[in-house]
Order: sequence, then C-alpha cells, then structure tokens
Amino acid sequence: MRSAMPTGAGGADTGTRLPREIWILVTGSFIVAIGMGIVSPALPAFATSFDVGVTAASFIVSAFAFMRLAFAPASGRLVAWFGERPIYVWGVTIVGVSSAACAFADSYWQLLVFRALGGTGSTMFTVSVVALLVRLSPPDQRGRASGLWATSFLLGNVSGPIIGSLLVGYSLRLPFLIYGAALFLAAFVGWLLLRNSTLAAPVKDDVPAVTVREALGSRAYRAALLSNFSTGWAVFGVRIALIPLFVVEALHSTQAMAGVALSVFAVGNAAVIMMSGRLSDLRGRKPMVLLGLSISVVGTAALGFSSSIPVFLVASLVAGVGAGLLNPAQNAAVADLLGSKGRGGPVLAAFQMSADVGAIVGPLVTGMIADAISYQVAFGVTALTAVLALGAWLAAPETRGARGTTEVGHLDEDPGTPDPERAAK
Repeated sequence: MRSAMPTGAGGADTGTRLPREIWILVTGSFIVAIGMGIVSPALPAFATSFDVGVTAASFIVSAFAFMRLAFAPASGRLVAWFGERPIYVWGVTIVGVSSAACAFADSYWQLLVFRALGGTGSTMFTVSVVALLVRLSPPDQRGRASGLWATSFLLGNVSGPIIGSLLVGYSLRLPFLIYGAALFLAAFVGWLLLRNSTLAAPVKDDVPAVTVREALGSRAYRAALLSNFSTGWAVFGVRIALIPLFVVEALHSTQAMAGVALSVFAVGNAAVIMMSGRLSDLRGRKPMVLLGLSISVVGTAALGFSSSIPVFLVASLVAGVGAGLLNPAQNAAVADLLGSKGRGGPVLAAFQMSADVGAIVGPLVTGMIADAISYQVAFGVTALTAVLALGAWLAAPETRGARGTTEVGHLDEDPGTPDPERAAK
C-alpha cells in the first residue's frame, strides 16, 4: 500500500510502507542482540572461573567467530535449499540451546564446545534474515530496511551489557539462561508470525538463483566485499581489541574511559544509520558508501594520533559516524544486485564472511604491528583497508535502479548499468 506522500528525489517513493514481516525481523534481531550484550560481561569471567588463563578465556570468544566463518558457506546452501524462514527459526533456536547449555557447563571444554556450536546457529540466523530482508524490502526502501535492522542490533548491543553487568552480580551462569530464554522467544515469535506469511514463503523453484560466481562478476559486489572486510577489521575487530589497550597504555587512562570511547562510537553510529538508509534510497547507494568510507578513514587514522582523551573521543565519534553512513548503503547495494525475487544465500554468506575474516585477521595483524612498531601504524593500517575499499567503490557503478537488478534476480555483465528510463528522470 502506498500513501499520498510525494515521490522523493531520484524517483524513490518515500511513502512506501515496509511490510510487517520486516518489523518482525527487526524485533527478533533486537532480542538476539540484547541477549548477545547480556552475556558479553559474563563470558570471560565465567571462562576464567574454570582456572584457565586469559588466552584460554579469549579463545572462547574466538571459537564463536571461527565457527560463524566456517559454517557460513553451509548456511548459504541451507537457505538456498530450504528457504529463509525455516533456517531463520532453526538458527535462532540452535544459538538458544547452546547458550542455555553454557549455563550448565561443568568444565572449560564443555563451555568451549557449547559456545562454538552457537556460532553455527548464529551464521544460519544472519544469512537467512538478511536474505529475507532482501526479498521483502521494496526496492525503493532497501536502505531504510537495512538501517532499521542495523539500528535494532545497535540498540541491543548497547543496552544488553548494562543488563548483563547487573545479572553478573547474582550469578555468572544467569546471563546465559536469560540469553537462551530470549532466543527461544525470538524463534517462537518468528515462527508464529511468519508461518502464514505469503511474502516470507519460499520462492518458486523456477526463479533462478544468483551464484557467487555471477556476483563476483559485478564490480559493485567486489567493492562491497572489500568495504565489509574493512568494516569487520575496524568495527568488529580492532575497535574491541585495540582501543581498550590504547586508552590504557598510550593515553594512560582507565578501562572505564575505554568503555566511554566505545559508547561514543556507538552514539555516532546510531545518529546517522537511519538517515544513511533513507538517503541511499533517495540519492543512491554509492554516494553514501563513499562518504562513509571517507569519514571512516579520517576517524580511524585520527584514533592512533590522538594525544589526549578529548581528541580520542572526538575521533571515536567521527569513526562511528563513518561506519553508520556506510553500512545501510552497502547492504542495500548487495540487495540491489540480488533483486527482490532472486535467491542468493551463498552470495550473502560470502558477503558476511568478508566481515568475519576482517574481524579475525584485523586484531591479529594490528596487535603485532602495535607491539613491533606503534599504535599509530596499527590504526593507519586499519584506515588503509578503508582506503582500498574506497578505491574499489570509486570504480564501481551505482546499483539503485540498475538494469541488472531486475526482478528475475540475475546479474548482467555490468549490473550497475543504469536503466535508461530511470536515468532520464
């Protein structure tokens, strides 16, 4: 249904209402994210309670990420075979079972196995929910839908640790039980509200699937892989692993101030995510991606050259703004390449894997650089990943309204070639 609101610039109808199924996915993602935040303060302490060192405790965190990465290709194939809806429900359920099992772990190795198994369900959830967002979002609202989804995760990740910190005071096992219960709730809500949805039903078999090989033929998709790799490296890797050390060792401040810096990053992110999604629907994906990457370069490089806490907090805010501008637009670009009727589970899995690889490799590389050379060089290398992605996007075509993103879901040789009729508007 369309309201009487005027058509936006570039032909995008800003009055298009998002289907209720998208709001269901956004709500479920918030529940998942707040649960992730709840266990984050408890996990390292719970691991060390089994008389292991910091390295072994850190491996509990890494095992989840490694399993996400390793199982991503299988998740893409499962989505292609069975459809997004059942894999979404099963993925959330698996993480719920594994999280609840963590609460009953009697040894470090049990905790490690239970936590690692949750990584398989996590990647099933991520690939399936993004695939559903691709199919369900109206073409002129993909940026907005991506922004809503990203915002739900951001709000959950910000509020979850606050709740988790309170629960840890009662028991280290309680957060895992709460997380498991929250995930069972998300799985049930998803199953209940989506089971009769015609929009969320699997696409017909005669609809061709987009393969990874086809997608890699697109300059925009290759650029999206690079920018998502940079995001994983900087946002999910270096930001968490390096910033707390830099604040304490280089700026001679406290861990509490490191937490403030991470919160400031989140504030910058949240301030622009929805705006970025809407502008990418109105003005195109590429301008927002280029702006986001450019700001990310400046903010990330400035982190390493900060000489005081106020300067560092400003740099954190700038870096958060850059990430917030980038993410909805690059996600919408990948959705454009698949098309609303295209099946592209493996394509989305590869896109997710690029961020996971960055999140794993980034802290390792920058940690060694910081030890051997300096924090300045480490943050400079992190900014360089965004520079490389920026160069790839400069050579990539715009995807919004592209001829290669027609409703059959196939990519042309140049998926960014604009539709002549749209270009004439």
